[in-house]
Amino acid sequence: MSSQGVQLHIQDQYVVMENGILQVTISSPDGIVTGIQYNGIDNLLEVEEDDLVHRGYWDLVWSEAGSTGTTGTFDEFKGTSFKVIVENEDQVEISFTRTWDSSLEGTVVPLNLDKRFIMLRNSSGFYSYAIFEHLQEWPPFNLPQTRIVFKLRKDKFHYMAIADNRQRFMPLPDDRLPDRGQPLATPEAVLLVNPIEPEFKGEVDDKYQYSCENKDLQVHGWICLDPPVGFWQITPSSEFRSGGPVKQNLTSHVGPYTLAMFLSAHYAGEDLVLKLKPGEPWKKVFGPVFMYLNEGNPVSLWEDAKQQMLSEVQSWPYNFPASEDFPSFDQRGNIRGRLQVQDRYVSDKCIPANSAYVGLAPQGEVGSWQTECKGYQFWTQADKEGYFAINNIRTGEYNIYAWVPGFIGDYRYDVTINISEGCEIDMGDLIYEPPRNGATLWEIGIPDRSAAEFYIPDPDPKYINGLYVNHPDRYRQYGLWERYADLYPDGDLVYTVGISDYRKDWFFAQVNRKKDDGTYQGTTWQIRFKLETVDHGGTYKLRLALATAHLAELQVRINDAEVDPPLFTTGQIGHDNTIARHGIHGLYRLYNVDVPGVLLAQGENTIFLTQAINTDPLQGIMYDYVRLECPPSSSPS
Repeated sequence: MSSQGVQLHIQDQYVVMENGILQVTISSPDGIVTGIQYNGIDNLLEVEEDDLVHRGYWDLVWSEAGSTGTTGTFDEFKGTSFKVIVENEDQVEISFTRTWDSSLEGTVVPLNLDKRFIMLRNSSGFYSYAIFEHLQEWPPFNLPQTRIVFKLRKDKFHYMAIADNRQRFMPLPDDRLPDRGQPLATPEAVLLVNPIEPEFKGEVDDKYQYSCENKDLQVHGWICLDPPVGFWQITPSSEFRSGGPVKQNLTSHVGPYTLAMFLSAHYAGEDLVLKLKPGEPWKKVFGPVFMYLNEGNPVSLWEDAKQQMLSEVQSWPYNFPASEDFPSFDQRGNIRGRLQVQDRYVSDKCIPANSAYVGLAPQGEVGSWQTECKGYQFWTQADKEGYFAINNIRTGEYNIYAWVPGFIGDYRYDVTINISEGCEIDMGDLIYEPPRNGATLWEIGIPDRSAAEFYIPDPDPKYINGLYVNHPDRYRQYGLWERYADLYPDGDLVYTVGISDYRKDWFFAQVNRKKDDGTYQGTTWQIRFKLETVDHGGTYKLRLALATAHLAELQVRINDAEVDPPLFTTGQIGHDNTIARHGIHGLYRLYNVDVPGVLLAQGENTIFLTQAINTDPLQGIMYDYVRLECPPSSSPS
């Protein structure tokens, strides 16, 4: 490790940070990373193209207030002013800012933007963070996305790693071009028909096949074999990410690209677009994240990157960012407690909330953390006894939210939690009472907010990604929605309680069926079950927990497939796009349907579940869990 101090060289159009280990060149005042020199490679970033912008850059997508959807104006926001914040032998921090004024209204996003870059002594990498600020008197607007992007040299970086069991040699970006790749159902998906490296022929490439949940998205990147060098993006905290611990984001993909996603609507849709209202001030710090470089035996580079990630996590919150908007360890607070579940139809005693996800997020409705994107969130997973501790929380007012694997619904502690500097709050025992009206008559699936336990078919042999053959994440293969009609050519799914096995007999997604004329028809699934007795004067409860929905409408009918109107309909729900993007969950939705006993019969009964919107193949829903409960009674008999 070099003992050389950090140096900053300032030129007319660029600045250079170096510390004897690496050298980073950044355009000035733009704040675009144009060069990274390391281990004998003059530049790790793409050099074949003259485009200096698309090497290492922050960007955002914005739209006018009142706009709908998740698209807008793409802005690789360049600074207009450069400033040295810290310069000594131990640390350099530099700032590239762009300020807004009313003369820019309608053409530039109404934000003050401050991009920061930091290099430390003896550090094999560099940090970046950004401060976004919107003043109260400025126009409202929408912000669907922001991120930092690095495009590496395609002649050097060919091996990608995002998890222990998700790493592989990757195709080249040229393989996606029209003469080598065949476009599929979505723009991101390409069938490689004539790739430069023949080993990839017949594979599908799609960046969404490499998405990852926030809680697991801490390190990913690329390896160059000659010389052996790794480039890794490390995110030591998710506090500045939106959507909570299981929100899915992009990682690395063909380019070769590596991303740090801070705000995105992927697997959620417009519900996760940040929308500022008139007269609403807002400020948020995204990052810092760490770009880590290592060299040595190629086999050990990934393991070393994971160790570096753990070191960065243990160092959070960092003590070196100079911005007063980034609070240090002693300016934050901590909270602890125990969460238990009270469900008298499962146990007379409280049940420890084993492995519950417990978090602090801005105040809102029950479950609002899923779509919250303006503030900060702090999450942990409880132990098997339900004990939890959340540390290093920014000061402010929050609600405590939670959800418990094995139980439906969302928990919220209704009293506002005020986090102050240095506070140590002990919440004691918290009790979650999940939705429950009566004893369980039958259930399908596992209430864990995912459809992963259901039947996931083998992909069409024409559409294979070799990484996911014999892999736990079978659902990441392309085109699985088309397999439904192959498996059910003559009629829709029928599930018989007590006979069928949801692991084999419940398709993971209720999708549309393609007809011979190229149009699509909705599908109606049946749940058949027997009742020994029926309380005709009582009200049964059907719990429908959905793992995702996309431009869908779920209708429920009881013992009559044609009755109109149905007993229940969700109306059109969801813009998650999970089916197209090879996910297994998006936003969680829970519907509680009253079923009058008069609609049920002693003996055979059928519940008809219809997905009624049928304009394209990628519409549909994934179930998390389905349960039918008896009418309320004093005992769970």
